[in-house]
Amino acid sequence: MREHRFKLFRTLFIATVLTAPTFTSAGQTAAIPDFSGIWGRNWFQFEPKPGSPIPVGAKVLHTDGTMQLVPNVGDDRNPLLTARAAEALRKRNEISMNDAAPDPHNQCRPEPTPFTLATQFGVQIFQQKNEVLIVSVADQSVRHIRMNASHPAHLVPTWQGDSVGHYEGGVLVIDTIGQKTGAFAVVDLYGTPFSEKLRVTERYRLIDGAAARDAQQQNEARYFPPGVSSPLTNEYGRGNIDPDSSKPGLQVEVTVEDPEMFTKPWSGYVTYRHVLGDWPEAICAENTHEFYANRETAVPQAATPDF
Repeated sequence: MREHRFKLFRTLFIATVLTAPTFTSAGQTAAIPDFSGIWGRNWFQFEPKPGSPIPVGAKVLHTDGTMQLVPNVGDDRNPLLTARAAEALRKRNEISMNDAAPDPHNQCRPEPTPFTLATQFGVQIFQQKNEVLIVSVADQSVRHIRMNASHPAHLVPTWQGDSVGHYEGGVLVIDTIGQKTGAFAVVDLYGTPFSEKLRVTERYRLIDGAAARDAQQQNEARYFPPGVSSPLTNEYGRGNIDPDSSKPGLQVEVTVEDPEMFTKPWSGYVTYRHVLGDWPEAICAENTHEFYANRETAVPQAATPDF
């Protein structure tokens, strides 16, 4: 029954996918690119963008230069970090050296942007006239991007903040502000913190399929020796990456601004390719002990309603 409901849900959304033209800044019409469908990647973190400061990476490297995965310790010496951010990351590293430090993903919490981009292995995109929906494979979390709209003048912070979008030719631009801060206010799996001044800009564009394949392989090569692939393929029941490189890839350029935590804005890429198979159901069971062993962590509870 649940599978039937989801297939009906998907069919209804696909039926409303936006196909009308849009206008570029020069006044010329341009077809809105089709970002709809299931997209995936097989590893975490951000891919470096040439010319941009390098995002926080692993502090410890193997002798072959690849990044150490366990323990998951972020480089608190990265010059991008302010003193406040570096100190917060050092404290988190102390936990990570001996255990899995808690984060929004392993604690079944709402995942902020850009943390969700650095973490999720699969996304499904639905394009509509007034809204774009981005659904993540793990826990089926949904982001609502209001199109051609403005942020509220008095924005109350929420877990996912307020996202507005528009098209610039063949690029979907999403601007997000107003995300809640606190213990799980991090931009990546290393635990790099963000403040209430965080602003995230995402630029989604279709790219050549072979270039998308190469970008994914290069990102994995930062963590695995030559000839070794990511062990996390098909995570959460997601299908395999479609090997057909004649199909376009999807690349997201993420730009992060937060003067409280970063000395300057920085950017990185997240590259997706088409995924084979159906969309799986992967719900976080809030079994926090599975991810955060040997520590007492309570299931999230709300003492007062949000609204």
